[in-house]
Amino acid sequence: MTAGGGFRHLDEHGRASMVDVLSKPPTYRVARASCRVRTSSAGLRLLRGAAGADSVSTARTAGLEGAKRTPALIPLCHPIRLDSVLVDISIGKAGVTITATARTVERTGVEMEALTACACAALSIVRTVLSVDPGACLDDLVLVHKSGGRSGTWNRGRDALSLPPGSVPADEGRHPGPHASGRPGGRPGAGPPPRHRGGRAS
Repeated sequence: MTAGGGFRHLDEHGRASMVDVLSKPPTYRVARASCRVRTSSAGLRLLRGAAGADSVSTARTAGLEGAKRTPALIPLCHPIRLDSVLVDISIGKAGVTITATARTVERTGVEMEALTACACAALSIVRTVLSVDPGACLDDLVLVHKSGGRSGTWNRGRDALSLPPGSVPADEGRHPGPHASGRPGGRPGAGPPPRHRGGRAS
């Protein structure tokens, strides 16, 4: 039993502490998150306009940078190597859907990196439409899928969030190649990652 009634980020004295993962073996891990930006018809027109493509590209970059900087933004997150980060942004009739997928071979998961990527991309979209829609907001930020590690695979129920096609990975168990999003290099013996829409960090 951990301190604080099960909180793993508390030590035996109840103080905030980074979880010790040194004894855990590195495993292939995937996390996928999704969120929405709700905005007015004026905001959606702005995003679909001539400058919209550049704004979406900027938001995708914000998501990639957010994933890489998660340990600096979220206290007690481990600084880990990200082998791949993909961010997909889709403009629909009711708003903008953002999906982020993070992959690594590490001792701890990449759930927070995927969630942070979505949040940063969404905030970039909000910044873009704020001049025409002060009521724009980030909504439904959730973890959709995780795999790897001791806890194994978890998928959010399809009725919990209306996701774009392919949002629940069908590539579970595949390994990333040497394409890194945060730092160069991949793990030896890893095959190429599946193809996805969206941005890839360099």
